[in-house]
Amino acid sequence: MQAAPKTYHARMQRVLDYIDQHLDGDLDLDTMSRVAAFSKFHFHRQFTAIFEMSVHRYVQLARMKRASHRLVAENAQSVTDIAMDAGYDAPDAFARAFRRRLGQSPSSFRKSPDWDPWLAAFGPLDHARSKLMQIIFTPDDVQIRDVPPIPVAVLEHRGDRAKLGETRERFITWRKAAGLSPETSSTFMVFRSERLPANPADYSMDLCAGTDGPVEPNDQQMKPGVIPGGRCAVLRYPGNTNNLEPAALYLYRDWLPASGEEARDFPIYSQRRLSLIPEASAHEVVLELFLPLK
Repeated sequence: MQAAPKTYHARMQRVLDYIDQHLDGDLDLDTMSRVAAFSKFHFHRQFTAIFEMSVHRYVQLARMKRASHRLVAENAQSVTDIAMDAGYDAPDAFARAFRRRLGQSPSSFRKSPDWDPWLAAFGPLDHARSKLMQIIFTPDDVQIRDVPPIPVAVLEHRGDRAKLGETRERFITWRKAAGLSPETSSTFMVFRSERLPANPADYSMDLCAGTDGPVEPNDQQMKPGVIPGGRCAVLRYPGNTNNLEPAALYLYRDWLPASGEEARDFPIYSQRRLSLIPEASAHEVVLELFLPLK
C-alpha cells in the first residue's frame, strides 16, 4: 500500500477507535474531523467515500448495535436508560427507530430476539469496518479437521446471483416458521459455482440450515439434505462478510498446492453461526470456510 493511502487509513482507523470508545459522548463532526486530522468538509466526504455510509449513519448503527446487546444482556438496564445511552431523548423515539431497523420493539427483542433481521441490519456496519482490514492469510490460519456429517435443510439457488436476495427471503421465512434461529442453527452456504461466472445464469449455490428434524413439504421449496463428513481444511474469516472469494482463492491457489493435500469431490462451503461472548454479554458472527479433502 502506498504511503498516502496508508496515512488515510490510519487516520480513519483512529476515528473508528474513537467512536467505539465514546459512544456515550457527543460524537459531533468537529470532534471526529480533529481526530482524523482532516478539515470538517473533507473528513465527511472522505469517510463516506471509504466506508460507503455517512459518519452520522455509522454512529447511529454502532449505537443501535450496542443497544441491542444491552437489551439481551444479563442484569440488563431499563429500556429508558438504554435509549438515552443510544442518543435518544425519549424511549418512544428509540422504540420507533429500533423497530424500523430490526422489525421488533425493544421489549419484544429483549424477550425473544429475532437474529435474522439483526444480522441483516448490522451487515452494513460490519461491511464498513472491513474496509480498513487488509486480510493476509497464512498456513497457520488453516486447520485440518474431521467433520461429522451435518444434516441440513437445503434451499437451492440456481441462476443469476442478482436474484439471490429473493432466495434468502424464502430461506429466512422457512427458518422462522421452523423455529430455527441463527443462534441455535448454523447457516451453511455450499458454493457450486464461481461467485461471478462468465454467464450469470450459471451461478449455483445452496443455502442450508443445520437441523436434524424432519423437513416437511413447504412453499419455500426447502428439502432435507446432508453435508457429508470427512477431513476438511478450515479457514476462519475475521469478520462478517458475504464475499468469501479472497479466502477461497487462498485455499485453492496457495494453501492446497503447498499442503500436499487433494480436494475431495464436494464443493467448498461456509458455516456462519451466531455465538455469545460471555464476558461481553454480546454476540459475534463466527464465519468459517471448509475445503473438503480426501
